[in-house]
Amino acid sequence: MKPTFRTTLAALAALGAVGFASSAVAQEKSEFKVGWSIYVGWMPWGYAADTGIVDKWADKFGISIEVTQFNDYVESINQYTAGGYDAVTLTNMDGLSIPAAGGVDTTAVVVGDFSDGNDAVFIKDGTTLADIAGRDVNLVEFSVSHYLLARALDSVGLSERDVNVINTADPDMVGAFQTADVTAMVTWNPMVSEIAQLPGAVKVFDSAQISGEIIDLMVANTDVLADNPNFGKALAGIWYETAALMTSDTPEGAEARAAMGAASGTDQAGFEAQLAATTLFADPAEAVAFTASAELGATMDLVRAFLFDKGLLTPGATSQDAIGIELPDGTVLGDTGNVKFRFDTSFMQMAADGAL
Repeated sequence: MKPTFRTTLAALAALGAVGFASSAVAQEKSEFKVGWSIYVGWMPWGYAADTGIVDKWADKFGISIEVTQFNDYVESINQYTAGGYDAVTLTNMDGLSIPAAGGVDTTAVVVGDFSDGNDAVFIKDGTTLADIAGRDVNLVEFSVSHYLLARALDSVGLSERDVNVINTADPDMVGAFQTADVTAMVTWNPMVSEIAQLPGAVKVFDSAQISGEIIDLMVANTDVLADNPNFGKALAGIWYETAALMTSDTPEGAEARAAMGAASGTDQAGFEAQLAATTLFADPAEAVAFTASAELGATMDLVRAFLFDKGLLTPGATSQDAIGIELPDGTVLGDTGNVKFRFDTSFMQMAADGAL
């Protein structure tokens, strides 16, 4: 789903992060660093930085926020995990498998969107998902593409034992699909849009069929956030102002979508097509309702089971309970003595209440 996404470096990062500095410096401070990478649901952060929205909200709370774009998604998470950044954009799966697994207590401040068709399974010479059995499947190993494949196979009574996963770098996806040797692939936008137009490509499953499971977040170091709540307030303010603008049916909204499209390597129409396959939370009340729902706990149960199966929780984990995941109502999935990943609706609720 994200550019330069989750090669086996993600697995190495999950194991190696323990050796990094365990967190950004937790103390009251006034300067903060935020990392993000190119993806339809994260383009608002770059746009907000470019147009002064970030500075506006930082100034309101008497702080400064430096926003940095990373071309390598995994590297952005590694830098956050090492303590070089106070906040970063990532998915629910990667938040658990990299910083949380590396011992960095991490909180989801803004639940920005979920993939609702941006990630897809394609085959050639077949018409249904069941036709994937026995094939090599090209995807970025240990990524949400890998997770999507597992969920897809389960839906038709198959498992990963029925296919052979071929780890493939995301920049190579479109070219690889055009070769005779590749007959099955899982990837994310913008590659999905390109592959869908290729002769012989048949989309047999996408993330709309596991709606709400691949979630895109802005997370922050929990200790930094606790000592600096104004940082969390500013992040929420930045997101909701920018999201409201980009989703508005106004000339300004169209201009924002065009700018975000250009910045992500497409145009306004291409960006809007990707938005159509994304459930984006521009309304903070909707984000709060989604995050507080029972479905989130069920999703994180699926995610942690997948990561444990792939050996991507803590080194030596003996069960999927190795890392505690705290939900908004205080419920903890897993080890209550090792809570390292948290979903907090408080800043989104402030936005919903007009209290920022």
